[in-house]
Amino acid sequence: MGEIFHNTERYWADGLPNNFRAHPLQLEQSSDPSNSIDGPDHLRSASSLHETKKGNTGIIHGACLTLTDHDRIRQFIQEFTFRGLLPHIEKTIRQLNDQLISRKGLSRSLFSATKKWFSGSKVPEKSINDLKNTSGLLYPPEAPELQIRKMADLCFLVQHYDLAYSCYHTAKKDFLNDQAMLYAAGALEMAAVSAFLQPGAPRPYPAHYMDTAIQTYRDICKNMVLAERCVLLSAELLKSQSKYSEAAALLIRLTSEDSDLRSALLLEQAAHCFINMKSPMVRKYAFHMILAGHRFSKAGQKKHALRCYCQAMQVYKGKGWSLAEDHINFTIGRQSYTLRQLDNAVSAFRHILINESKQSAAQQGAFLREYLYVYKNVSQLSPDGPLPQLPLPYINSSATRVFFGHDRRPADGEKQAATHVSLDQEYDSESSQQWRELEEQVVSVVNKGVIPSNFHPTQYCLNSYSDNSRFPLAVVEEPITVEVAFRNPLKVLLFLTDLSLLWKFHPKDFSGKDNEEVKQLVTSEPEMIGAEVISEFLINGEESKVARLKLFPHHIGELHILGVVYNLGTIQGSMTVDGIGALPGCHTGKYSLSMSVRGKQDLEIQGPRLNNTKEEKTSVKYGPDRRLDPIITEEMPLLEVFFIHFPTGLLCGEIRKAYVEFVNVSKCPLTGLKVVSKRPEFFTFGGNTAVLTPLSPSASENCSAYKTVVTDATSVCTALISSASSVDFGIGTGSQPEVIPVPLPDTVLLPGASVQLPMWLRGPDEEGVHEINFLFYYESVKKQPKIRHRILRHTAIICTSRSLNVRATVCRSNSLENEEGRGGNMLVFVDVENTNTSEAGVKEFHIVQVSSSSKHWKLQKSVNLSENKDAKLASREKGKFCFKAIRCEKKEAAAQSSEKYTFADIIFGNEQIISSASPCADFFYRSLSSELKKPQAHLPVHTEKQSTEDAVRLIKKCSEVDLNIVILWKAYVVEDSKQLILEGQHHVILRTIGKEAFSYPQKQEPPEMELLKFFRPENITVSSRPSVEQLSSLIKTSLHYPESFNHPFHQKSLCLVPVTLLLSNCSKADVDVIVDLRHKTTSPEALEIHGSFTWLGQTQYKLQLKSQEIHSLQLKACFVHTGVYNLGTPRVFAKLSDQVTVFETSQQNSMPALIIINNV
Repeated sequence: MGEIFHNTERYWADGLPNNFRAHPLQLEQSSDPSNSIDGPDHLRSASSLHETKKGNTGIIHGACLTLTDHDRIRQFIQEFTFRGLLPHIEKTIRQLNDQLISRKGLSRSLFSATKKWFSGSKVPEKSINDLKNTSGLLYPPEAPELQIRKMADLCFLVQHYDLAYSCYHTAKKDFLNDQAMLYAAGALEMAAVSAFLQPGAPRPYPAHYMDTAIQTYRDICKNMVLAERCVLLSAELLKSQSKYSEAAALLIRLTSEDSDLRSALLLEQAAHCFINMKSPMVRKYAFHMILAGHRFSKAGQKKHALRCYCQAMQVYKGKGWSLAEDHINFTIGRQSYTLRQLDNAVSAFRHILINESKQSAAQQGAFLREYLYVYKNVSQLSPDGPLPQLPLPYINSSATRVFFGHDRRPADGEKQAATHVSLDQEYDSESSQQWRELEEQVVSVVNKGVIPSNFHPTQYCLNSYSDNSRFPLAVVEEPITVEVAFRNPLKVLLFLTDLSLLWKFHPKDFSGKDNEEVKQLVTSEPEMIGAEVISEFLINGEESKVARLKLFPHHIGELHILGVVYNLGTIQGSMTVDGIGALPGCHTGKYSLSMSVRGKQDLEIQGPRLNNTKEEKTSVKYGPDRRLDPIITEEMPLLEVFFIHFPTGLLCGEIRKAYVEFVNVSKCPLTGLKVVSKRPEFFTFGGNTAVLTPLSPSASENCSAYKTVVTDATSVCTALISSASSVDFGIGTGSQPEVIPVPLPDTVLLPGASVQLPMWLRGPDEEGVHEINFLFYYESVKKQPKIRHRILRHTAIICTSRSLNVRATVCRSNSLENEEGRGGNMLVFVDVENTNTSEAGVKEFHIVQVSSSSKHWKLQKSVNLSENKDAKLASREKGKFCFKAIRCEKKEAAAQSSEKYTFADIIFGNEQIISSASPCADFFYRSLSSELKKPQAHLPVHTEKQSTEDAVRLIKKCSEVDLNIVILWKAYVVEDSKQLILEGQHHVILRTIGKEAFSYPQKQEPPEMELLKFFRPENITVSSRPSVEQLSSLIKTSLHYPESFNHPFHQKSLCLVPVTLLLSNCSKADVDVIVDLRHKTTSPEALEIHGSFTWLGQTQYKLQLKSQEIHSLQLKACFVHTGVYNLGTPRVFAKLSDQVTVFETSQQNSMPALIIINNV
């Protein structure tokens, strides 16, 4: 035990500086400031120490000690400490304290002045440089300064910090007086620590002591190890006081270029100070972590560098500092690759490429090459593993479009294929709705007016606007085209090779078993699904481009399109390549493919957000999008339609004959072919009478599209009568004129067969560009459970030019001809104006025929007074025609059904156009289709108390007329020094007597603005009295008399003239008529108007006229002298027989009845 105390005493008596120099773990000191702890010596010592530890790791110490030995060792240490060590320290402190007190008796000034002379172990004289040199001044162990220091250390060991601080402070002053800077710095350092550790904090922590010590170690002593130790100690003391800012500044101040490892450690600690502040300085933390990682990297500490960069990345990520993120990710990728952490390297480089990079093109190219190089090394480690996801190019999954069917054929000369649906067409919601309505209309007709509950509109092209909630249906052996939208976010060119679709297929066997097969390559199972491979696909920098990839299903089942697979690479030597035409250069050497890697990208499409139920509205839920999951069904027929000689420009009302070819290109027969259009008046395939017309026209350009008959000269200007039923032309009161069945022979089109049918077209009555939609509907002969029908769309663009404007009016005739025809005759006035201003090379129009079509009326003859039979109209000229119309005979009307129309043709040439045959009657009936669809107005049942409205309705019906006029014309056109003859027809529908009708639609003028009323209008009942025009049509009156009458007044003073008053009931009800011959007034003005004559005999008659009855009254007029008289004075009152109200008919619109009385 005595030996132990002796050794302990010797250890504590050696003094701190000498003991520090002899410490076994101390690094070799050198005056060379460039000697750093990460130098070659350090590496050698570290390696040797590592080898020693490695060699000793196999030896286990203390394995044979028992529990009793453990207790004895613990007891020995305790007794040694309390009986030996602490009493020895206490004794030593007491002795040192006594020595210091005895020395204080002498004057400190005298002692300081004579200490240099009486101390034999010191050099008497030294220069300033020698004094500041840490190795030039050494104290012997007996020196009083070291004794003070020794006492301070002992007090510090036994936690007597107050006394230790006083001793350190005294020693510090002595060392500074002696210019012993190394000793002074150590005393300052320990004084600061003692002051910090004092309980109760009697004095503040002297941070300036530490700053002075650090500066002394670094600048004067040139000992960076001690300075670093002091800095770390001071930083910990400051951090414990929450003075993180001062600690960070202290750590940063010691960084330098001579030691990367030391600087990295200090920068990392400074970064932690910034993040631990009361208000964390996150960006400073991240910035200093980046600096620390950089210094770690320079010092060869790759793992530490990677750790620092990863911690800094957590701060910079997602803040929009793209350049900083690119730098950090690039460094992380590089360090990870060096440490063989290849997955982390790929992820870091991937982040560089998928962010919206603001780097230059050259820098982006370098990033891409780094990524491809690292990725290739990763893929070589596991060549048989699954294909990983590639970051480039971007794929806009929601913009993916899927098209089912073959590509549209291009036009072949005059043969133009139907436009149908293609990926080149832009989506239009209005147009899509029109196609849906057309399909619903034809399906309703096929199903007898009912749309099936499981009906869904056919969708050939699926996009983000279509309804993708159901699995789409595709037909086996018909291609499926997927349009993928790529975008290159980089400024460098991307080169994709072997681009194809990735799919999964569930084949459906007839045995009922389902076996799932996942195919990633086309060559594996081509008998199930064939796929198209695009060998080269180039995307320039910052370019958006679509790729259309096809799949060819050869088996029925469920197909799931998962994504795309391709090789990603870039081309050296060029940033962009203009156009696809530069692609072959990749093989010829113009562009060399630097490197490429194989990978895939998934197509994941998010469905529409659900917003129907309350739960869906309050949460964010998305519905399914199944556009990439088609169901492959059994074979179906496939129709192709070609239009031959289909015009693009027409005159308004022009008739042109074209041909339509229907081809069945599938292996299934088709039937039930129909066409539906919103503009059925534009085209016709001909009615049941179309077989009478030749199928193909002759080669002559002037061949007529009409059915014509040569006539003789006697029939000119008189009507030629024929009849036709609207049912023969597919139009009746119960049918839909928009749905037109296509007259296929045998109603079936066999596989591979084609049929060519004539199609007549009529230019719309409005000028301009017209877009006309055709929808062809057809079914399979063999009914399929999945697909009931198929459709084919076609959109025709027709540009029409102005031709003729036709206006017509009809009025009753007052003539006595054909009195047995009840209801009288009518005159039809037709005004024709040439509005064409030499457009399309039109020279002049010829009116070749005027026809009428009606169930009750027909044109009889033309009453034009002009002898010129050739009706020519040059540009801006007008013409007026007058025709006489009579009622159809009773026999004809009785023999005809309600759908039978009488056609009367008045021709102005030597050829009659059969207006009751195709195509003239077709277009006429189609112009009437909107009228025929309206329900027929039935007469109300007469009761004892019939309302006034019924009477008004009957009176209005008297002024109605059902007469339709068809104007047929020819236009002479000069085109390419050749004269062509164009044909056409215009329709005028006459409904009311005296009301003008037009062949062209009238523009609706906007109503005038009315003043705003601020009071509530009273409920004023509007009287239902008919108008004057309607009243005048109830009873038709006409006076028949000689135009002049000779009477010898010198023989007989009174002249009596017989006058016949003809009364005609125009209504279909019994009418009570009162005829009053008395003059209404006897004023001189009235006498001047009527003349001085009077009616003799009965002056008032009361009659009852049956339905459409004609009654004549024999009257006598008495004149007393010569002159011109107006006989139109009788007043006629009429009322329906079962009505009380009397309506006076007014004959103001009739011609004046003038008579001349002569004296002989």
